[in-house]
Amino acid sequence: MKIIAVGMNYRAHIRELGDPIPQEPVIFMKPSSAILNNHETFVIPDFSKEIHYEAELVVKISSSGKSIGEQSARGHYDEITVGIDFTARDMQRTLRAKGNPWELCKAFDHSAAIGEFVNTEHLKDRENIEFGLRINGKEVQHGFSSDMLFDFDTIIAYVSRFITLNEGDLIYTGTPSGIGPVSNGDLLEGYLQGTKVLDILIQ
Repeated sequence: MKIIAVGMNYRAHIRELGDPIPQEPVIFMKPSSAILNNHETFVIPDFSKEIHYEAELVVKISSSGKSIGEQSARGHYDEITVGIDFTARDMQRTLRAKGNPWELCKAFDHSAAIGEFVNTEHLKDRENIEFGLRINGKEVQHGFSSDMLFDFDTIIAYVSRFITLNEGDLIYTGTPSGIGPVSNGDLLEGYLQGTKVLDILIQ
């Protein structure tokens, strides 16, 4: 199982980071050791003083494929959930300033929280999936899949040109605006179409 992630896929988030609009999906990867399962505790690592949350829709690949066409991409996934791409923001700034890859700030252990998956058959509008994140009961992020620059099918087709997608692979599809730091004791809750599918305690 591998974790593929998309950066800068929502215009409002791109604006809050001050980055240019990408012309094609921005892809990075995380190892399987990055997974943090639902109801588990995220322990703030000692190498960062500024860990940020980034709530995202996550697609699970159900059928393997290579060079998948956009028109057939829907046949390669049938489950979606909300995940959190934890990011060591202070480290990211340093790495970007040096022109270095993002892996150390994005791919560290337990940096990919994952919620309970929902079959797409249970979603009213697959083209406009609503999701959000609450911290200690307060909503901090809210988005819709229709706001993505690159939709699920486009991402799957693009990635599979370069990397074979296997059953069980996860694709984190980008975060909307509202990112921010986490603190010890915070409770993060992810919602999909109004239903809670993720809760992570910060320690």
